[in-house]
Amino acid sequence: MDLVTISPRFPQPGETVVGSRFLTYPGGKGANQAVAAARMGAPTAMVGRVGDDVFGPQLIDILAASGINVDGIAIASDTTSGIAVISIDESAQNQIIQVLGANITCGEAEAGRVLLALADASTLLLQLEVSVDLSLQVAKEASALGKTVILDPGPVRPIPPEFFPLCSVITPNETEAQALVGFPVVDAATAAQAAEQLLHRGVGVAVVKLGAHGVYYATADGGDFVPPFPVEAVDSVAAGDAFNGALAVSLAEGATLDRSVRMAAAAGALAVIKSGAQDSMPYRAEVEALMAGA
Repeated sequence: MDLVTISPRFPQPGETVVGSRFLTYPGGKGANQAVAAARMGAPTAMVGRVGDDVFGPQLIDILAASGINVDGIAIASDTTSGIAVISIDESAQNQIIQVLGANITCGEAEAGRVLLALADASTLLLQLEVSVDLSLQVAKEASALGKTVILDPGPVRPIPPEFFPLCSVITPNETEAQALVGFPVVDAATAAQAAEQLLHRGVGVAVVKLGAHGVYYATADGGDFVPPFPVEAVDSVAAGDAFNGALAVSLAEGATLDRSVRMAAAAGALAVIKSGAQDSMPYRAEVEALMAGA
């Protein structure tokens, strides 16, 4: 669950800033991306855990209402649901503190549920809000079955070298890319350098999200830059999740990489014009309309 404050600016250490609004809305990277994929028209299932607190049943019900198969979501006893405390300033930038809660208790039971779900799936979309070891395990299973594996490497964590060759696609933002490659990623040129390093580590496609500055993507055959769609940003929370959900669906449908990245960029742009996480995930018709008008 996302607990959101909106204020003119972020406080300095030891400072109190008076905010203007407080919001509570459903979030979580995996859940956001599941909603994004479902709104793009794909049959979507989610595997994970929520806590036995007041938020847990709410989170499951909201996902089910979005048309997502929630059979793979368990309730962990004596554990809180994952929460994110999010601060948003007047420029629509955000700072986030996550408490992973029930997410970090996921283990062998969830690995088994993923394997069952893969029988009817083409694509496995992973994040790092569960343990890296669990994500690596299910990535191995999906890769062995010939499924597309897309890794959103957030929140930032060390990733073992053997994980990269299992990734059909990796989609870091600037901060995550910097953590992975060890140098600042601030523009298309440095994104290209980061993508090259990730390709050398074995990923099939490296997609580096630059927020309001666009997207750079690359394969072994070369790369390209996709400029941002011009929108008036309100709240940048979950824009990357909208991007990933749309990218996964477009690739699963057999679209070219270039079209898929452009569709994902359009979805991410639409997400920033609304407040909230899952609530801001755009529908397919909205994404296609923005692309047609660009």
